[in-house]
Amino acid sequence: MVFRLENLLPEPLKETDVSASEVWNRSFEFGCGKCICIQAESGKGKTTLIHILYGRRKDFSGKVLLDGETIDKFNSAKWATLRQRSLSIVFQELMLFGELTGWENILLKLRLTKYCGKEHIQEMASRMNSAHLLQKKCGILSFGERQRIAIIRALVQPFDWLLLDEPFSHLDAENLKLAATLIAEECKKRQAGMLVTALGKDSLFPYDQTITV
Repeated sequence: MVFRLENLLPEPLKETDVSASEVWNRSFEFGCGKCICIQAESGKGKTTLIHILYGRRKDFSGKVLLDGETIDKFNSAKWATLRQRSLSIVFQELMLFGELTGWENILLKLRLTKYCGKEHIQEMASRMNSAHLLQKKCGILSFGERQRIAIIRALVQPFDWLLLDEPFSHLDAENLKLAATLIAEECKKRQAGMLVTALGKDSLFPYDQTITV
């Protein structure tokens, strides 16, 4: 599964100097199975890029093609299928239901995809020091605890690309290392690509490419 960008420019950046960007207003391709870091300071469009690739934003000029098809032609059914089978994401804002427990948030995704068993979820939670969080409502968890739940939720479905929007911003060094190790293993298992946004230099993964937006 390959993303290709052709002269892509989000509407909010149209009055901004993007000449230093390696992505905006250029031809660029995210190759299948690659591990890529999108690096830039705040306000340069990292989250916007993730949301465009996930079909969440449509306010852009230029083209985004997925395996040769322009994504602006995809209908809601096509996006639903892609998000269940091919694209998984950890949103910067996490998008968890605060009134539901960690388990309940994860199971909502699992019911759609039926990809892995509950034992594997428990194993992933244990490896991320999160087993004790599963029965707690997400609304009372810290942001870092919710990040760990959101990461597990992203890993319980099949995917060809895992989109991670500053997924470790509130994790301490130990939990960050545990999360990164698990993510790398799951991506390798599925031969999936990974797109990670970061504010600065990031050495968590063996990136094939680091790109500035």
